[in-house]
Amino acid sequence: MPRPVIFDLFHTLVQGADDERDRVVGEMAVMVGVDPPALVAAYHASWRDRLVRWDVAETVRILAGRLGGTPSEEAVARAAAHRRALARRVLASVSPATLAALDALRAAGHPLALVSNATSETAEAWPESGLARRLDAVVFSCEVGVAKPDPASYLAAADRLGVAPADCVYVGDGADGELAGAAAVGMTVLRTTEHNDTDPAWDGPALTSLADLPALLRG
Repeated sequence: MPRPVIFDLFHTLVQGADDERDRVVGEMAVMVGVDPPALVAAYHASWRDRLVRWDVAETVRILAGRLGGTPSEEAVARAAAHRRALARRVLASVSPATLAALDALRAAGHPLALVSNATSETAEAWPESGLARRLDAVVFSCEVGVAKPDPASYLAAADRLGVAPADCVYVGDGADGELAGAAAVGMTVLRTTEHNDTDPAWDGPALTSLADLPALLRG
């Protein structure tokens, strides 16, 4: 059987949109009546909680409260909707070349999965994206309650594909120690630099474009 391939999402299949995310959070701050730079900083500081514990409305409510805000439920809902709209835009930004690479891998018989450190709004937007129908299994940290590089993240993806971790190829940019985490459970690791050179110290093969992946795996 062609080897299963497990992908990271942000800075691997799509741009991370880090600057746009900060801009959107600043706009959300205005909606809930708190200082925009302070809310952006609070978002960064609460990364792990947002990955595995809070949904988008909880995040707005909790962080605004910590900053002295008392937003109405209407304001919280408006800010949460603004953040959800960004998630949809980010997922829609996947390039035609990336979609073509995924289609080529599927046509060659490779089972495909995703393991993403992602907050709830990304998981909510996922079914509408062009990526969703191209992947056989998806593991979002916000849904399983653990984040990379926890071994459980990778093992869940392999289990959902019905394969052994050692049979899998993991492709990611390297954020959050994900490459070492994948290697620790026995996966073959490929680092991608197409969107961001996140982990230049990683001592292993690198891809400059996902378009090259189908040919690499054939070889």
